[in-house]
Amino acid sequence: MKYLLTILIFFAGLNPPSTKTDSAFQKGEWFKFRMSYSGWFKAGEATLKVNEKNLNGKSVYHVVGKGKTTGAVNLFFKVRDRYESYFDKNTGSPYKFIRKIDEGGHTKDIEIDFDHKEGKAIVNNKKKKKIDTFSTEKDVQDMVSMYYYLRNSIDVPSLKIGDEIQTNMFFDEENYGFKLKFLGRETVKIRLNGNRVKINALKFRPYVMAGRVFKEEESLTLWVSDDENKIPLKIHADLAVGSLRADLEAFKGLKYSLPIVIDN
Repeated sequence: MKYLLTILIFFAGLNPPSTKTDSAFQKGEWFKFRMSYSGWFKAGEATLKVNEKNLNGKSVYHVVGKGKTTGAVNLFFKVRDRYESYFDKNTGSPYKFIRKIDEGGHTKDIEIDFDHKEGKAIVNNKKKKKIDTFSTEKDVQDMVSMYYYLRNSIDVPSLKIGDEIQTNMFFDEENYGFKLKFLGRETVKIRLNGNRVKINALKFRPYVMAGRVFKEEESLTLWVSDDENKIPLKIHADLAVGSLRADLEAFKGLKYSLPIVIDN
């Protein structure tokens, strides 16, 4: 459960860039996800909310992601995660990223400031009381801003089964290359805002590192809505032990009407 919100934000809705300029989201957008272990045991919940702020004279989106364990899981392994990203409203480039987590007593408190002109990330590790500077890759994103940047850039008509997309992300103190494969289209059934619904979805396979957490590099599958919103609907992760699933269960403030069919 320590990867509750990391899995959700990092892999939810990653899509290939294009020349699309209309934003897929707006201020006030809010998601709530139900996290379950091995497909049935509720383990926690997570939320994502979009706000607007002014950061050092720049107009930015401020996204806050929160994750926590609930119920019986919370009694023996308590998780309280918070992620924040401040990114440019026009370009999607991140200016500041905050990661503050408590996962069963394992804590981190990190702030990252991005200098895109110099290609640098200034990492303030508050827990260790040290500040370091690292070089970043071109068009770098943080873990939260990458979701919104790529979601905003999807070119649905050009997608072909087997297409692979690569992008760059900086997380904690490292640069990461990331690869994602498009698997096709499916109809997803979930319980949304209290109703069982069917939604047309795009299906993707993010590649991850096999080992202690994931069973193999193709252990993750995600589904996003096949419409102008491109919102995350469902994520399934095969772990080294058991599996973790996230299902969208509530939303507010979508920019576009979500096409759904009530599943009686």
